[in-house]
Amino acid sequence: MPRNQRSAGRHRMARRTKVATGAIALSLAVGGIVVVNTTGTPDAARADGADKSFFIDITKVPRGTNVNLDLAKRGARGTFTVDCGRNENGHFNSDNFIAQPGVRNGAAHLHDYVGNLSTNADSNNKSLLRAGTTCKNGDKSAYFWPVVRINTEEEEENEKANEEKLAADRKNAAKDEASPQADCPDVVSELEDVPDQAMNAVNEGLTKIDADVDNANNQLAQGKQAGQVLDELKNKRKSSIKKITDSMKQAGKPVAKNDDQLAGCAVKQNGKGGLDNGGENSNVNAGGDVEKKKSDGKAADLPPANDNNEVGDNEGEIQRPEKVDLTFTSGGARRVVAMPKFLRVLYGDAKQSTNGPANARPSWTCTGFEDRLTELYPICPQGSKIARVHAFPNCWDGKNTDSANHRTHIVFSDRDGRCPRGFKNVPQLRITLVYNIPPNIQAAGQYAVDAFDQEKHNPRSDHDDFANVMSQCLMNQLVKCINSGKRCKQ
Repeated sequence: MPRNQRSAGRHRMARRTKVATGAIALSLAVGGIVVVNTTGTPDAARADGADKSFFIDITKVPRGTNVNLDLAKRGARGTFTVDCGRNENGHFNSDNFIAQPGVRNGAAHLHDYVGNLSTNADSNNKSLLRAGTTCKNGDKSAYFWPVVRINTEEEEENEKANEEKLAADRKNAAKDEASPQADCPDVVSELEDVPDQAMNAVNEGLTKIDADVDNANNQLAQGKQAGQVLDELKNKRKSSIKKITDSMKQAGKPVAKNDDQLAGCAVKQNGKGGLDNGGENSNVNAGGDVEKKKSDGKAADLPPANDNNEVGDNEGEIQRPEKVDLTFTSGGARRVVAMPKFLRVLYGDAKQSTNGPANARPSWTCTGFEDRLTELYPICPQGSKIARVHAFPNCWDGKNTDSANHRTHIVFSDRDGRCPRGFKNVPQLRITLVYNIPPNIQAAGQYAVDAFDQEKHNPRSDHDDFANVMSQCLMNQLVKCINSGKRCKQ
C-alpha cells in the first residue's frame, strides 16, 4: 500500500480473521464483475464486517438516479470551489462537535478533516476562528467525513504527533469556550444579491466588521469591562453597516434590516448568553437525544480510540482520498443568499439503522458513472474509481445557525431547487471524494466506511459535516460567483 494512503497511526492485523488481498481471484463476466472468494464461507466476503449484500456492480445501477445533476441544470450555473487539500497533514479523530459536541470519541468512528486545523469535540466558534486552515484561500470552515478503510496486515511504527496535537487543540478549545466573546448578528446573510457597483464597498465593510469583532474579543479576553466593549463595538459596526446599506440602497438593493438591528452584540461565555441563534443546543445530538451529563455539565466521554486509530469495530488501512472536491453550487435555485458564519450543516445519518431512513441519502458511485448514485458500495469497472458524493441541505430558516436536532434549521430544497415557505436558498456544498481502491479489493468486498458498531458498516450510514467559518467577505464572493454564473476556484 502506498505510504500516502496510510494513517498516522500503526495499523495492526484486525482482531477478526482477515481475508488476504493477494488470495482473491477477480473474474470478469459478461454484464458485470463476478466475486470469487478463496477463503472463508461462500457468502462471507467482508470488509471489516461489511456484508456482501452491501456491494453492487455500478453498471447495474439505473442511470438518472443522481438528483444533483438534475439540479445543476436548473437555476444559477455558477460554482465556487475551495482547495483545502486531501488531509495530507493527517488530521484524524473520532469526535463530532456538531452532532455530539463535548463528547470525546463520541462518533465511535474516525473522521477525515480538511479546512480548519483545530477541529475536535470541544471546538467552538472562537477556537475555530483562532485556528489555522489547510484551505488555500484562508477559509477556516470545518469539513469532515468518516474515513474509508481496507484490510491490511501491514504494521507501521506508532506516531503520537496526532494524539499530542489533538490534546493541545482540546485544551485550547476549552480556554476559548471559557473566555468571553462578542456574539454578533451576521451581516452578509442579510444582503440579497450584491450588485457589482456595490461590491467593493460591501467587501470593505464586511472586512472591517470582522476585524472589529476580533478586536473586541481581544479586549474582553484582557478583562476590559464588557459593557464598554460592546458599546464601542456597536458604534463601529453601525458605521460600517451604514456604509454597506447605503451602498446597497444606491444600487437598488435595500437591506431589509436597519443598522440598529444588525449592530448590537451580546457576550457569550461557557456556551451561555449571546444571541438566540441556535447556539444553545450543544447538549443535543444529531438524533435529537440529550447526551448523558457528568456532574460538571460536560458530556460523558466514550472509550478512546486505540493507538492506531482503529475505533470500535472499525479496522484496517485508512484510504486517503485521491481527490477531494469542495464545490458550492446554487442547488437548483435561481439565486442564493449568503450562509451565516458558524452555520452547522449535516449530510446523511450516521445512525440510520436506529433513526430510520429519512435522513440517509445515496452517496456512492464510480468515476465515469456520475449519472447514477447508489446506497450501496459500488464495484467499478477497470479504469473507474470509487467516489462518494455528498450534496448538503441548502434551505436555511434565515435565523438559526443550529437547531435542537442539528437539522431543522437547514433542510433540502425540492427537486426543482425550491425551499419550503419561510426558508432561504443558500449555497449548496457538494463534497466529492475519489478513492483509488484496487479492483480486487472492490470485488472481494474488502473496503468499507467507518461507522457506529450498530451500523455494521452499512454504506447507508455514510455522512458528512460542515461548519461555515468563512469570513463574511469570502462568503460574499462565493455568492456572487454562483449568482453571476461564474466558475470560481480558490
